[in-house]
Amino acid sequence: MSDGPFVVEPIGRVESPLVDRDLAPRQGDEGAPDAWLVFDPAVREALRDLEVGTDVILLTWLDRARRDVLAVHPRGDLDRPREGVFSTRSPDRPNPVGLHRVTIVSIEDTRLRVKNLEALDGTPIVDVKPVLDQGVER
Repeated sequence: MSDGPFVVEPIGRVESPLVDRDLAPRQGDEGAPDAWLVFDPAVREALRDLEVGTDVILLTWLDRARRDVLAVHPRGDLDRPREGVFSTRSPDRPNPVGLHRVTIVSIEDTRLRVKNLEALDGTPIVDVKPVLDQGVER
């Protein structure tokens, strides 16, 4: 284990019409509405090469997740056997890092409109990374 704590600071927040975890889609491609990624102006330079139409990997901190859950019924289906959270996409886990592949729809300064994001309104953004299967090596 780690010798001490480390700090991950949010670089922005999600603005989404999704506010109720129980009503939100489980995955972004299951009916998630468009959402805005609103970044802190201090990271403006880091956003400069992102383009409309590009897919990116968005890392979020699932701030409303339970951190004491180690096993779940996948997709909340009680007919399925419990599995350890590390083999599922459950938001409830020891370190609730969200991993989302989203498509940039529009860019307005430090605001990116994206599709296929199932994160709730106010979810902290931790990082953005390129999708490596788009033929661009970075």
